Amino acid sequence: MRSKQFLSDIRENENLQRAVLTKIEVERDTVTFRLVTDKTYTREDVAYAERVAARYVPEGYRAAVGLMKSVPDAEGIRRAVADILRRRFPAVAAFISPDGIEVEGKEGGGRFFIPADESERALLLADGVLDALHEELGRMFCGTWFGEFRFEKKEKGEIESAAPPPPERILPPRTFKICDLEPIDGAEADTAVYIADLTKEAQGVTVCGRVSFIDERQTKNGKPWFSVSVSDGTGMLRASYFSKKSTLEKVRALKTGDSVVLTGDNELWNGSLSFRAKSVDLGRQPDGFVPEARPSRPCPAQYRAVFPAPDVDMVQGGLFDENGLSDAFRRRTFVVFDLETTGLNMNPVGGQVDRIIEIGAVKIADGKIAERFSTFVACPVRLPEEIVRLTGITDNMLIGAPNISDVMADFYKFTFGAEIVAHNGFMFDFKFIRYYGEKEGFLFGNRMHDTLNLSQELLPMLSNHKLDTIADKFGFTFNHHRAYDDAFVTAKIFLELAKMKEI
Repeated sequence: MRSKQFLSDIRENENLQRAVLTKIEVERDTVTFRLVTDKTYTREDVAYAERVAARYVPEGYRAAVGLMKSVPDAEGIRRAVADILRRRFPAVAAFISPDGIEVEGKEGGGRFFIPADESERALLLADGVLDALHEELGRMFCGTWFGEFRFEKKEKGEIESAAPPPPERILPPRTFKICDLEPIDGAEADTAVYIADLTKEAQGVTVCGRVSFIDERQTKNGKPWFSVSVSDGTGMLRASYFSKKSTLEKVRALKTGDSVVLTGDNELWNGSLSFRAKSVDLGRQPDGFVPEARPSRPCPAQYRAVFPAPDVDMVQGGLFDENGLSDAFRRRTFVVFDLETTGLNMNPVGGQVDRIIEIGAVKIADGKIAERFSTFVACPVRLPEEIVRLTGITDNMLIGAPNISDVMADFYKFTFGAEIVAHNGFMFDFKFIRYYGEKEGFLFGNRMHDTLNLSQELLPMLSNHKLDTIADKFGFTFNHHRAYDDAFVTAKIFLELAKMKEI
């Protein structure tokens, strides 16, 4: 962490903006910092670097700086990529030809492309290869280097991989006892799986939660079926149910807010998981249900890279002093967050999980917005053009951003002990946070709320329940598709919905 702060201070100098620290040498009473920069530097730049270095050496030692200009060429990057693969990913290096690695250099870094066979896609994308290359090249060379795999079908005789994909970390699903079971279809299940843990294909599984959306539809043959969304405080599940004549009217009578039990199959359909309910019954969670915590890494003692700051809604002092929120609500803490990502895939069953590039969050304490958490996240691959157009976030804006490992640790600390809120979070944001948190050993088990579900229940008169539509309903304006702005307005909406219903 000290080296990161040292480089941050060094890079405040214009000619050292992309400097890297290659070595620290200690000889007698002198500590020498070896720096490489890609710009022409002056004596004044060296003197600046020495003044910074002096702040980082122990008392009684003298600081010296060795500065060298170096602009990496394509061959240097190619050799470095091949060397990193040999050292850290020998199974991958076995079927990567170094001569086939292409490099495109530009000011401030560049891109490299690694040819690979389509059959190795799962192994390469699961191993975190690009993240490791991005991180190591950033320590070795000036600028930011983005990498991509170019998958193609190899001809016979080319290098092939026999290495199996790394084993997945499998956590047993959590369950809770169903209360007040009242048969409609006549199911006999007495326990339900947490929806949050239903991340793989499964047969004959039972879930229990409140209906947040239900709609009757018809097949091409005129047979009625239902699309229903159910949430249990840990996640949300969208299910299809083809009714029976004997149960049709009872299912038609279900409405938003009813507590139901669904038993069926979680199946892979068109690249994503889909729940096909075979039975629908009435039942509920135990009174005062609190999700069981999973065995996570302990909460970090201090923040690593993202440091929360005080925050406030300029109008909340006048609004929330009124008796709009209950005392019980004020005693609880909530973190409302939003993400920007490189795409929409948040489940490994659909292929490579897309990457988080920005997190924005606000903390609600005593019924008021009190703190903010906002950061870009380093992304070792180029951003898709449609994401740049949608969010306004560019590759250059992510240069110097903290890695996902540090961000997850800090976000886990920021949310520790709080309930988590997002808009359409059950189907999107929560799944990203769980996936990347679990990779770092941080298992988010917080109770969760989705303002989309709450809006569907409490504001049925709206034409739709998109974030900007709900914001317009309450007269809120914001900069859409940026994480902090979306999180801030979601927090304001959540507080308004909390006045309408005890949450």
